[in-house]
Amino acid sequence: MADVTYYVALPFLEDDSGSPVAGAAEECQSPTIALRRAEILSRTPGSIGAVAFSRTGDPMMGEFSDAKLLRKFGSVPDDLSGL
Repeated sequence: MADVTYYVALPFLEDDSGSPVAGAAEECQSPTIALRRAEILSRTPGSIGAVAFSRTGDPMMGEFSDAKLLRKFGSVPDDLSGL
């Protein structure tokens, strides 16, 4: 199977101790939609921010490149290495 690129919008919330935690990721059809969705998610009640990113790889093999950050919105962690 050929490589596939996934576009994702990921909101961030605060846990009870005030630490940022990732919310539920939303797969989007294009980078433009991921950017718009992340901006909207960053403004929803309880959200501290959101990111839009992409990942490319072979889903059949389970091998993906590192996530490529498209844009941050609001207050999100600097270290996004876990994406």
